[in-house]
Amino acid sequence: MDQRHELSATTSAAVTLTKPLHCIVKLGGAAITCKNELETINEENLNIVSSQLREAMIVGPCHGMDWSRRPGSSEIPTVVDDFDDQLESDSKKFIVVHGAGSFGHFQASKSGVHKGGLSKPLVKSGFVATRISVTSLNLEIVRALAKEGIPSIGLSPFSCGWSTCERNIAVADTLTVVKAIDAGFVPVLHGDAVLDSSQGCTILSGDVIIRHLAEELRPDYVVFLTDVFGVYDRPPTEPGATLLREIAVREDGSWSVLKPELEDMSRPVEITVAAHDTTGGMVTKISEAAMIAKLGIDVYIVKAATDHSARALQGLLKENIPDDWLGTVIRLAK
Repeated sequence: MDQRHELSATTSAAVTLTKPLHCIVKLGGAAITCKNELETINEENLNIVSSQLREAMIVGPCHGMDWSRRPGSSEIPTVVDDFDDQLESDSKKFIVVHGAGSFGHFQASKSGVHKGGLSKPLVKSGFVATRISVTSLNLEIVRALAKEGIPSIGLSPFSCGWSTCERNIAVADTLTVVKAIDAGFVPVLHGDAVLDSSQGCTILSGDVIIRHLAEELRPDYVVFLTDVFGVYDRPPTEPGATLLREIAVREDGSWSVLKPELEDMSRPVEITVAAHDTTGGMVTKISEAAMIAKLGIDVYIVKAATDHSARALQGLLKENIPDDWLGTVIRLAK
């Protein structure tokens, strides 16, 4: 779906953080879930990413914050009783947005929620089923982050009043996000089923949410964590696929590959989208990343749960991109 238009006049008024936003992180659905296994989390990747996020955000010791008992578990939650009265350290300000992966996409595609038509019983049922699925994933991601000591708060776009018109953002409650950050929390948003004033409903992708938040809050940089090392000149499963290390975006939004120099520069970059993906997949990701880069904000697309993702999250790539770093940087052409 194409959501790459200027924001409607009904979008919430611009708001300002009391302290600068360090980074917006996208946890790609394919990186944190097992995409071919319905509603299955990639626990190993999620745990590693949560640890890397803690190291990037928080200075000094921290305590686990998930004091709830998991369904079916007989374990009593462990609550740390040696909190001191010292003020917490000044952590870097982050926002996390995650995709759905094997959560939500199946329900949305089977019912056609992204196409609208709430008057149809199947669409209305699919809207409910999609939101049950994506919010259950959101809870598990918040749990994983909280376990690491990250004060994460789940914010669902539908519940916060985000909506669209002709599948473009029309209303976005950025103020709730700002208040959460200023209170010391890390907002965790996600792609969601939302109301659409022209077609009844649609799917608002996490990539589009990130672009809007970047426009409003101007982070130092944005990191997309994916299941591959970055953007390739063709599907990475094909023989001879080349990782595009640096993409330059011009003022008009067009982009070109700076590194490496491709043998056939006239060959278009080929991008595939999974059949069940109702949000545009990598096509939407690159388009939204280019619009963020136009603002002068560097975007890094990198494989999750690797040393390369850890370096990107920690902001170690702002000045120079090391030769041994694997990923794609998308930035404004100089």
